[in-house]
Amino acid sequence: MKKLHQEIEIEFKNLLTEQEYNLLLEQLKIRSETANKQVNYYFDTADMLLKEHKSALRIRKKGGEYVLTLKEPHPDGLLETHQKCTETEAINAMETGDIPQGQVTEQIRRLTSVSEAQFNYIGELSTKRLEIHEPDGLIVLDKSEYLGKVDYELEFETSARTAGEAAFKRLLNDYGIPQRKTKNKIERFYERSLQLRRD
Repeated sequence: MKKLHQEIEIEFKNLLTEQEYNLLLEQLKIRSETANKQVNYYFDTADMLLKEHKSALRIRKKGGEYVLTLKEPHPDGLLETHQKCTETEAINAMETGDIPQGQVTEQIRRLTSVSEAQFNYIGELSTKRLEIHEPDGLIVLDKSEYLGKVDYELEFETSARTAGEAAFKRLLNDYGIPQRKTKNKIERFYERSLQLRRD
C-alpha cells in the first residue's frame, strides 16, 4: 500500500500594500528577480462541495512539475494531501474536470462522503514567491495575479504554532505593518470571481 503523502500546514498570513511589500523586499535584502513562479489551477464541483467543507482542491505547477493537493481544516492548521501528476493529467483535468484518481480523490471521498464527485476547473492564480528561512520558520513574500487583480501577501510557515505566531507578530511590528485578517488565496480568488460576475 502506498504511503499517504500528507502534512499539516501551520502558517500565518497578512495582506500587504505594494509599498509594504517593497519595504520588506528592501529591508530583508531580497531581490525580486530571484522569485520562483508557481501557478495554482483550482477545482470544485458545480455546487461548490469543497468550499462548503471549507476545503480546496488545486493542481500546482512549479518548476515544470505538477502536484494535485487537497487542503482541508485540521485542529492545528490545514491538512494537505498531495499527489504528483503529469502535465497530460493536469491538462485533462482542466479540460474535462477529470481529476486523477489516487490518494487525493480517496481523501475527498472521506471528507465529503460523496463517492464520485464531478469537478469543474474554475480558474488559475499565478504567484511569484520569495522565501527566507528563519530560526522560527519560513518567511514567504507572494505577489499573486488572478482575474485581473494583483495582491501582495506575507506568509510565515512554521512547525510550532506558539513560537511561529510570536515571530510573525514581531516581524509585522518591526516594520510597522498592521495585522490584517487575511483570507487564503482560493477564498480571495472566489471573492474576485463573484465581484466580476456582479459587475
